[in-house]
Amino acid sequence: MKFGPVPIDQAEGAVLAHATEAGARRFRKAHRLNADDLSALKAVGISEVVAAVLAPDDLSEDAAAQRIAAGMSHRNVEAKPAATGRVNLHAEAPGVFTVDRAMIDAINAVDPTITIATLAQHAPVEKGQMVATVKIIPFAVAASLVERVARICAGGEIFAVNAYRPMRVGVIQTMLPGVKPSVLDKTLRVTKARLARSGGRLTAERRTPHQIAPVAEAAASLVRDNDMVVIFGASAMSDFADVVPAAIEHAGGSVVRAGMPVDPGNLLVLGTLAGKRVIGAPGCARSPKENGFDWVLDRLIAGLDVTASDIAGMGVGGLLMEIPTRPQPREPLPAKAEPKVEIVLLAAGRSSRMGGPNKLLALFDGKPLVRRAAERALGSRAAKTIVVTGHQRERVRVALSGLDILLADNPDFADGLSSSLKAGIAQVSDDAAGALIVLGDMPGVSSADLDRLIDAFRKSGGHSVVRAAHDGRRGNPVLLPRSLFPAIAHLEGDTGARHLVEAEGLDVIDIEIGTAASIDVDTREALEGAGGVLQD
Repeated sequence: MKFGPVPIDQAEGAVLAHATEAGARRFRKAHRLNADDLSALKAVGISEVVAAVLAPDDLSEDAAAQRIAAGMSHRNVEAKPAATGRVNLHAEAPGVFTVDRAMIDAINAVDPTITIATLAQHAPVEKGQMVATVKIIPFAVAASLVERVARICAGGEIFAVNAYRPMRVGVIQTMLPGVKPSVLDKTLRVTKARLARSGGRLTAERRTPHQIAPVAEAAASLVRDNDMVVIFGASAMSDFADVVPAAIEHAGGSVVRAGMPVDPGNLLVLGTLAGKRVIGAPGCARSPKENGFDWVLDRLIAGLDVTASDIAGMGVGGLLMEIPTRPQPREPLPAKAEPKVEIVLLAAGRSSRMGGPNKLLALFDGKPLVRRAAERALGSRAAKTIVVTGHQRERVRVALSGLDILLADNPDFADGLSSSLKAGIAQVSDDAAGALIVLGDMPGVSSADLDRLIDAFRKSGGHSVVRAAHDGRRGNPVLLPRSLFPAIAHLEGDTGARHLVEAEGLDVIDIEIGTAASIDVDTREALEGAGGVLQD
């Protein structure tokens, strides 16, 4: 493949490196030029374009990504169709992710034009979560490179989602004088919730004195009718011959490992009894926060073996979040703030399909539509509301008077939607993790709908695109993470962020909000049908 300026007479079949306009026609980046396209470009005086010219043995970016993904062997993983040189792979079931690092490293060493990224080894995943992505960097790559990668992929299973199995678990809680029943009851609730996320269930509980013989007897009884036994000791293990490990051996089992290099979780005990696993839970497992117990439990429920050497290898990354109730807490970390979201309300359009009146000034229940939209934005959990004005800006600003909003002027509103997006994003605070793009002409979107999108964005860690949907079809509003902001600055014409979302290959979370996601009021009929009254 050759990349650079190409004379227009030699550009048929070339792939555009940048969006290019030819009069009323606009050619997108990565568009493959044909003879008609060249005629249109010549007609407006364009003599050369910056493009990629493919060699006979090159594969296009999508074809290359698709070929590599198709050659992979994996379990419980679905490959999505290729787009912009990328194939995303998603979990088909909840479980624990495993990956052959040597194969991934070998693929990434073939050539910088071909990349693959995955989740970490043994990461817990939800159904539908992206677990890996194949990305081709340039517009095309040599077929010989793709074949080298395909041969690596043929070497065996590259990654898998090990699906959780619905396991039956019996629980033993030991007691000492002064142990409150409420503590034991809470432990049961936390354990049931911990098992429920992976399809397991707590089938029976025994409460015994904190002594070897009674614990051993209870373990032997519970292991007969369950797939696993978990023991919560009233006192933390202080020696490898303490009650819990000793009880496992007294019952006829064996201790695989006592103690783990994960904090919190140091005092976990892992054993076997009658061919089944027994876990002596550390005290931190009484809390729902992540700890070493989760790492072992999730793997076992996903059908993965956990050996003594596996536990010994958990030290790197094993320093987890603090649990404040521990008697000797480590140095506390600063609290991590929730990802900050600000709203960009687009209210600069010309309402051209209305034939004159400004739809944003139409009255809904006696209130201008733009003010209604701004008030609902202010009623959400967003940190700030930015309103972009342009067409009839003074009238729109009068309609918004008295509201605690930031006004952003878009003098280029006639250029289309992209100019308003750029004007709004430019006003978003530097510490905001994302911008919720709200269209001013969608009367059904409520504050609660906006909060649902914000909540989903925060739960995703502030890195995903969150999109409103209706009956499974994408709609508006859309919440964009900060990683997309630089690309928005390069949008042109009447173009929104939809193709950026597809091009960047980010996780997209669709949130069903009903008909509000699909109803806008572009025409008189639509506006009046939604209950609006146009004003001159």
